[in-house]
Amino acid sequence: MTIRAVVFDIGGVLEFCGPMDFEKVWEPKLGLADGSIDAAMQDMWDGGAIGTVTEAEVHAAMADRLGITHDQVDAAMADMWQQYLGTPNTELIEYARALRQRVRTGILSNSFVGASEREQAAYGLVELVDVCLYSHEVGLVKPDPELWKLTCERMGGKPAELLFVDDFPANIAAANAYGMRAVLFESTAQVIAEIEAALRGE
Repeated sequence: MTIRAVVFDIGGVLEFCGPMDFEKVWEPKLGLADGSIDAAMQDMWDGGAIGTVTEAEVHAAMADRLGITHDQVDAAMADMWQQYLGTPNTELIEYARALRQRVRTGILSNSFVGASEREQAAYGLVELVDVCLYSHEVGLVKPDPELWKLTCERMGGKPAELLFVDDFPANIAAANAYGMRAVLFESTAQVIAEIEAALRGE
């Protein structure tokens, strides 16, 4: 079936990101035991991923549960966002920008409350594609089949007409199982070549 839309993940695809390990730096700085931040904040991390909590609530919970100041929270979270945003994959971003003239394009990202505004300010992702789906805005995270369904609806195509690019093998397997064509990001050149082959019907 003809590919009518290409959908990109952000972290590890349109952005190059290292490990999200800001807590390894901040736990010693704050005099906390290893693992303290995630143990205290896991429900807030989970809520932030589907938009059931606000940034203000995340910050307040961190200060209260860890017994640290709001200034310390702000500094730790600033480092978290620096890691989260990573650096732009300029070549793939420009390819996606040009690709929009040929097929519908989209973004599908497991995210965190506040991510869309920061990524827009840093990289202008909203203007890059036709449709943006952030998990914290739609209340669903990959690999939930309901999110694949919503993606197809928003992109205006059947599963087999969508090509999805992600860097996480479990998401690739789930998207394929739903009927989408999915490409595992290993390098920019490899992904572009696979997209072009799919658009040629290969």
